[in-house]
Amino acid sequence: MSRTFEDLVAEAESVSVDGWDFSWLDGRATEERPSWGYQRLLSNRLATVSAALDIHTGGGEVLAGAGPFPPTMAALETWPPNAALATQRLHPLGVVLVATRDEPPLPFADEAFDLVTTRHPISVWWAEILRVLRPGGTYFAQHIGPATVRELVEYFTAPQLEIWAELHPDTVRAQAQAAGLQIVDLRMERLRAEFFDIGAVIYFLRKVVWTVPDFTVQRYRDRLRELHEQIESEGPFVAHSTRLLVEVRKPE
Repeated sequence: MSRTFEDLVAEAESVSVDGWDFSWLDGRATEERPSWGYQRLLSNRLATVSAALDIHTGGGEVLAGAGPFPPTMAALETWPPNAALATQRLHPLGVVLVATRDEPPLPFADEAFDLVTTRHPISVWWAEILRVLRPGGTYFAQHIGPATVRELVEYFTAPQLEIWAELHPDTVRAQAQAAGLQIVDLRMERLRAEFFDIGAVIYFLRKVVWTVPDFTVQRYRDRLRELHEQIESEGPFVAHSTRLLVEVRKPE
């Protein structure tokens, strides 16, 4: 027997959304992974440098699985609950966790790192990345692409055209080059995502807060109930996420 709307809502509203671990969605939602395998590529790059920095590390989940680490390995996080989780996870691995505000400058000296990395940053401070990289150093990242989960966004609110334009590969290319960085690799993939119950939708929107920025269950309860009924009658809600692989280097 399927669970009631109220039961699913109550469960999804009460669960913690700290950190960047999505295992609560196992069996309730799926998302294709990009073909390039970011964590594996990150591990390969960390093995070849002496000093690296991971920005917006979240709870440290991705970085923790990408070791072993270079002699100098720092991670930066701007959201206090995630910074606490990342400290617990990364300190035992020899990674220094720096908690800072979500605004430049980066709290590091000029030319401090051979490699700067990030996965799904909210904002990219290109001039700061250039500053803290050594000549010949690399910025390697996986960004959220334009119009990610567009179907879900547009179910609840208007298209985020300005934000999506900022995330477009052409914009990323122009911003990196304007900062003085050289493009090594820049590619995008569109990936299928499925939500099997309304609880999964609520959890996702609570955790990935920029999807529908004003989301609360109370504000969107009627739309959520309609979507619950749609999933019950028609099957999973399908959306498509977009991801960019970005690799740029600082000139020698």
